[in-house]
Amino acid sequence: MTQHPRNAGIPLDMGLVCDHSRINLSAVERRAGTMDKRRSIKQAWQAAWLLKAITCMDLTTLAGDDTPGKVHRLALKARQPVRSDILKALGMTDACIQVGAVCVYHNRVKEVVAALKGSHIPVAAVSTGFPAGQTPHDQKLREIEQSVRDGAAEIDIVISREHVLRGNWQALYDEIKDFRQACGDAHMKTILATGELETLRNVAKASWVAMMAGSDFIKTSTGKEPVNATLPVSLVMVRAIREYEHIAGFKVGFKPAGGIRTAKDALAWQILMKEELGNDWLQPDLFRFGASSLLGDIERQLSHHVTGRYAAIHHMPMG
Repeated sequence: MTQHPRNAGIPLDMGLVCDHSRINLSAVERRAGTMDKRRSIKQAWQAAWLLKAITCMDLTTLAGDDTPGKVHRLALKARQPVRSDILKALGMTDACIQVGAVCVYHNRVKEVVAALKGSHIPVAAVSTGFPAGQTPHDQKLREIEQSVRDGAAEIDIVISREHVLRGNWQALYDEIKDFRQACGDAHMKTILATGELETLRNVAKASWVAMMAGSDFIKTSTGKEPVNATLPVSLVMVRAIREYEHIAGFKVGFKPAGGIRTAKDALAWQILMKEELGNDWLQPDLFRFGASSLLGDIERQLSHHVTGRYAAIHHMPMG
């Protein structure tokens, strides 16, 4: 997946963590509030950005009613996320537009791996007691190991929020280090569940500790919390990523997840990545959307671009 060295991690240094976790709340909110207003992306440029967003999408189903048939249909949609007539009108028939990954519960990994065979689309498995993380540590490690054996190339792990809320940063570091070791060659995305961490300062500290422990990505949310991905939280996390690269020399990816449902949302996060981190973080090896309903609106906007009118949502099949 990656074009750059994986994040090997560095020793935990709480002095470094604290020095880079001072948050000016009003400044963060002011900067985040201008993210989707300072740039206007229209017409062909917007279509191009939306196609790029699709390639950075972890097409996701994490529901109690997931069945083999449902995940198989999702895998087919991952292979062809945009209707062929729309791609033809855009002149993108030969562009091989596919999603960044398909994300499922770990017990569905084998089914999706089989459905995606030959496509080069990786399977991401949520693990470690997703979404709450309230299972024994040994069981979490076994979940990771089983998902890797079943063919998952990426593992989305959840942290024990208790470690953050109690300020037990060594325990958080050790936990994530264990998860990284269990992942082996599979890339690890660390879900911070930012809506449950209480403060942006905690978000910043958790981001630093997760990267120091070797996370390949840091991710905002499970999508199951009352508050999921927001631009202020994302701004804090991507600035931690930027500073970590300066200090440790490793590029770490970013994945906002939960509540990102519209093409306009996708553009706002892409602008954030370009302005704060640069073009490298507009590629799927360093940027992903956690998305279940986003694709439908993006495909609808692309349809509008080529036809001049909005199609009914049922004309935008979600797989």
